[in-house]
Amino acid sequence: MNITWNSCFVVVVVCINYFCCLVNSQPFGYPTANLSTKWTNSPSAPHSVDFNDGSTVRAILLRGALGFGPRYACGFFCNGDCDTYLFAIYIVQTNSGGGITHGGFPQVVWSANRDNPVKLNATLDLTSDGDLILRDVGGTIAWSTNTGGKSVVGLSLTEIGNLVLFDKNNNTVWESFDHPTDSLVLGQKLVLGQELAASVSVSNWCRGGLYSLSVTNQGLAAFIESNPPQPYYEATFNGNKTGKEPSYVRFLNGSLAFYILSSEPSQPDRVISVPIASSAQYMRLDNDGLLRVYEWIPTEWKEVADIFKEYFRECDYPLVCGNYGLCSRGICTCPSGESETTYFEQINNRQPALGCSERTPLSCGASENHSFMELNDTTYFTFRSDLEGIDSEKCKQACLQNCSCKAAIFRYGLNSSIGQCYLPSEIFSLEHNDKQRNHYNSTAYVKVQKVLSIVSPPSGRKKKTNWIKTILAISLGSISGLFVLIGIVVFLFWKKNNSGDIEEDYLDQVPGLPTRFSYEDLKVKTESFKTKLGEGGFGSVFEGTLTDGMKIAVKRLDGLGQIKKSFLAGVETIGSIHHVNLVRLIGFCAEKSHRLLVYEYMPNGSLDRWIFHCSDGFVLRWQQRKKIILDIAKGLTYLHQDCRQKIVHLDIKPQNILLDENFNAKVADFGLSKLVDRDQSQIVTTMRGTPGYLAPEWLSSVITEKVDTYSFGVVVLEILCGRKNVDHSRPEEDMHLLSVFKKKAEEGHLEDLIDKYNEDMQIHGEEMVNMMKVAAWCFQGDFVKRPSMSMVIKVLEGVSEIEHNLDYNFSNPPLAKVSQQEVHVCLSSTTPLLPSVLSGPR
Repeated sequence: MNITWNSCFVVVVVCINYFCCLVNSQPFGYPTANLSTKWTNSPSAPHSVDFNDGSTVRAILLRGALGFGPRYACGFFCNGDCDTYLFAIYIVQTNSGGGITHGGFPQVVWSANRDNPVKLNATLDLTSDGDLILRDVGGTIAWSTNTGGKSVVGLSLTEIGNLVLFDKNNNTVWESFDHPTDSLVLGQKLVLGQELAASVSVSNWCRGGLYSLSVTNQGLAAFIESNPPQPYYEATFNGNKTGKEPSYVRFLNGSLAFYILSSEPSQPDRVISVPIASSAQYMRLDNDGLLRVYEWIPTEWKEVADIFKEYFRECDYPLVCGNYGLCSRGICTCPSGESETTYFEQINNRQPALGCSERTPLSCGASENHSFMELNDTTYFTFRSDLEGIDSEKCKQACLQNCSCKAAIFRYGLNSSIGQCYLPSEIFSLEHNDKQRNHYNSTAYVKVQKVLSIVSPPSGRKKKTNWIKTILAISLGSISGLFVLIGIVVFLFWKKNNSGDIEEDYLDQVPGLPTRFSYEDLKVKTESFKTKLGEGGFGSVFEGTLTDGMKIAVKRLDGLGQIKKSFLAGVETIGSIHHVNLVRLIGFCAEKSHRLLVYEYMPNGSLDRWIFHCSDGFVLRWQQRKKIILDIAKGLTYLHQDCRQKIVHLDIKPQNILLDENFNAKVADFGLSKLVDRDQSQIVTTMRGTPGYLAPEWLSSVITEKVDTYSFGVVVLEILCGRKNVDHSRPEEDMHLLSVFKKKAEEGHLEDLIDKYNEDMQIHGEEMVNMMKVAAWCFQGDFVKRPSMSMVIKVLEGVSEIEHNLDYNFSNPPLAKVSQQEVHVCLSSTTPLLPSVLSGPR
């Protein structure tokens, strides 16, 4: 069916990720495909076009008519070396005969597998039962619409660039508009629960950039990634004063229009003006966090609008001066308080906008040495009040009591010292506070690691004495001091040249250590720590490759000094632990000041990216999620009961659950924090973990392995509901998942919480509710009433039943009420008195 389209568009489903693609394609101008059609990403595929920017397209569907102009198409796509490919939708230019021309580089507006690119000879299959499946070489599923058995009869690319699977009544069964990536095309909606996620860079199209854009209950908001995400742009709905839930924003010709439920289908509640399109136009959240509009004019793509531009001043951008950078009238410097100690330095003196680095990284293991650098008249690009009606001292104390807090941002009135406190877990750019514009005072207390030094005691008043005795004393003292100085120099010289041998001897005497790598070796294997996979409180993780081709994840620990036996003992402990549901430690590096751990590489990353930002490449079905929950329980049971030393994790959350190539779950970051000797029944530790996952007993003095059970329950609930436990984008009454859970339990409507964006989950509603009751058992306020993880496994496997008399009066402990900086971590009386390894957040 040929359809003439006289505007300026054509959509293409493509394969991306700074690579190339190839495919057997339908004839141009043919926008539909029938069941049992397969396309192969092969070098011999027709309709292949190479562009001057290095990209290649292999179109399988093309929506448009003969003649010059931009058109939508879909197919395989690569951008660069063409080692891997994406299946995507993009805009291309066509000639008078309807063929794709070499001009106007293809503009990708949607992709299926941006996080899971495929290789040459991958296939796209529209199966006989209506499922659209992208398979990599070898048959591994890289992406699927999960529409098998839903009466699909065909595939179509619409005139506005929407890829649609439809049934015999021409009703939509699945559409790409429901799974946006980083762009909107004219006519496309962004609804509540959807988001645009920026790519890593211009050349790397992977989802994994710092920025996202989503519709909230208040309007449209852009966030920079942290835990939790920090908003940097908000446009509210004008007519939302009655509390009605907003419906969506829509990209129209000339505007970005805001609609709320009560106004549809009348005029939009609010509009943000966009230049009228004279040709093809689309909107993209770029990797620098800005929302730009691009248009074909008339021989190239140009930026025609920046949606955020009027909202921002020169210092309002989240990373205008990089991490920890201080912006004042567009000039970037590093923070410097009244202290003579320099805590921060420029990453690059010639490029101050790159930000600042800590001279001494913060260490949760030495939180007693945390202090603050006070920056007066300094504010932050965003502010979300965590505590209200307090003074600056209480604001700082709240930050000191939480290791993940990096600064205390205190705002207060021009005539009052009582104000609001914001405790961000990551610091981006700070800025000078303009009181005339903001009408409030603001002080930033940036947390720093104190540098310990030996201070000589003050000398007393000198006594008068005989001048001869004085000269004699001075002479003898000088001679003695000279000998002492010579002795110190000799000792230091000897230590410098022999300490390495001593450490080597000690390492050789420690049995059971995993493979030891040199620092230079790991530097080569990670290409000088080129590709960062993530970072936490104790350091950053980088991708690497061993000589045999095996991929590894290298964690570079920060804030650890000389080689300590505790570090080596920790390596020995976790190196000897082998369980299918724990991330395996392959090796380590302990060389001079360098501390690195080498783990197995987990290709599907952490669990949070699959349940909170549902991957367009693969949606986790119920059976997969149930298997992940069981895997986590098995890993924790091993740590608590089955390994040689009992290990209490203390920071169970989706970010610390990693998934292998088959989506088997493995618990990560479970060692090296503290060792408890066999004759110890408790230790003293600072408050650990992540807000939202902390058990109530963190406010008391008794901590057992049941804190992990509580955190496990939170993760289970997040997996079932498809949302975060604490979500600031929601209205206040829905912000805390446990509060909503309690309310729904009292009403008898737990099924209302099931992930609404996953039809497979909805089908298994009864199993979902039963699993929620398992989570509720884990939430019991009295930790004695919580099940052990081994009991959880028995329930999940159907061997035992859930406790029936459950107390749903649970809640997360508010940070504002934490008064203790130290708590006793005890070995549970329910388990044998074995030595424990306590792990903190990484």
